[in-house]
Amino acid sequence: MLTHSTGDETMTATLNFTKTALEALPLPAAGARVEYQDSKTPGLRLRVTSSGVKTFCIFKRTKCGQPERITLGRFPELTVELARKEAAKVLATIASGANPAETKRALRAEHTFGDLFQQYMERHARPRKATANEDEQRYTQYLLKPLGSKRLSQVTRQQIATIHSDITRDGHPAVANRVLALVSSIFGRGVEWGITQVNPALGIRRNPEKSRDRFLQTDELPRFFAALEEETNPMLRDFFLVALLTGARRANVLAMRWDEVSLSEGVWRVPNTKNNTPQNVPLTGEVLRILKERKANSTASEAEFVFPGTGKTGHLVEPRKGWERVLERAGLQNLRIHDLRRTLGSWQAKTGASLTVIGKSLNHKSHLTTTIYARLDMDPVRDSVEKATEAMLQAGKKAAK
Repeated sequence: MLTHSTGDETMTATLNFTKTALEALPLPAAGARVEYQDSKTPGLRLRVTSSGVKTFCIFKRTKCGQPERITLGRFPELTVELARKEAAKVLATIASGANPAETKRALRAEHTFGDLFQQYMERHARPRKATANEDEQRYTQYLLKPLGSKRLSQVTRQQIATIHSDITRDGHPAVANRVLALVSSIFGRGVEWGITQVNPALGIRRNPEKSRDRFLQTDELPRFFAALEEETNPMLRDFFLVALLTGARRANVLAMRWDEVSLSEGVWRVPNTKNNTPQNVPLTGEVLRILKERKANSTASEAEFVFPGTGKTGHLVEPRKGWERVLERAGLQNLRIHDLRRTLGSWQAKTGASLTVIGKSLNHKSHLTTTIYARLDMDPVRDSVEKATEAMLQAGKKAAK
C-alpha cells in the first residue's frame, strides 16, 4: 500500500521496502524518475528511473537546515537490509552534527595513490632519477592494482606490509624492499608537497639483503660472448655489450643519448646518475666500434637515443626477454644484467687497478673517497677499463679455441 509525504520538492510515495515490493515497482515514463520513501527508516529513499535503475539514497536536513542527499548504492546489489543499516549510520552521523555529504565530497576530491604517483613521476622521478623507468615498472607491476585507485587516506600500513610480504614470499626479497622504498618515497613527497599528512610506509621492516658478488668468470666469458653473437636482435646484443664494457648502470645505458656521446673524444657524459652526480664514462675501442656502427645505421627517427624504443620514453625499456635468451644459449644461471657492471669492476681488479680507480670508473659514491675521486683524472681510469675489457675479450677468445 502506498501513502504520500511531502519531504521533497515533489510528492514522494511511502512504501514498506521489501525485495518483492521493490522488484515489482512500475517504471516511470521515458526520461522521468520517481522516488519512494521507506516506511520503516525515515530518510531512506529509492529512486527509480525510466531505464529501470533503482538507487538507494538518504534525504535529510542537517542541523544547519540545508537538505542533503547521500547516495548509498543500487538495488538489488545493495539489499534492503544493508541499505537500512547504512541509512542508520548516516542518520546517526547527521544527528551528531556532522554532515556526511560534505565528508563524502571531500573524499571524492582527495587524491588517489595513483594521482600522487603521477605527480611523483612528473615532479621528482623523471627530472631527477636515472631509475625513473624502473619506478614506473614497479608501480605498474606491484602497486597499480592494489593501491592505484585508493584515496590516500584509505592506504594503510597493513596494506603496504601485505604487498611487501607477498613479493617476499614469491621469492623476491630485494624487489620487495625496492617496492617498499618506492611507496615510502611517493608518500614522502606527498607530505613534502602538502598533498597528504602521513607516510604509512614508515616503520615497516625491510628484508635483510646479502651483498651480491656474482660476475662473469673466465670460463663463462666464451659462452657469454658466443651467445651474444647468436642474438637475433642486434640492438639487444649491442646493449648488453655496452653495459658490460662501460660498467654503467642499466638505467643509464637504456637512456643513453647521442648528444651525450663524443665519438671523437671517446667519452660518454652521463648528466644524471643514481648518485645524482654527472659521470664521464670512457669509451674504449670495442665500445666505440659498436657505437659508430649504430650511428651509421640509425634512421632519422632514431637520432635521439642510442637504443631507441617505440614506447613513450623513446628508448629501450625492458631487455629482459633478450637477456633470458642469452643466458639460455650460454648455459648461465643466476646472472643479472646488473652483474655486468660488477664484472667490469672485478676484471679491473684482476688486471691490477686500485680500488680508487675502480670506484671512479663505476661512479661509486663514498664519503671517504669522494675527495680523491674529485682529483683523479680520466687517464688512469681509461687505462684500467681498457685493460679490463681487453682481458675479458682475450679470455673469451682463448677459451673458445
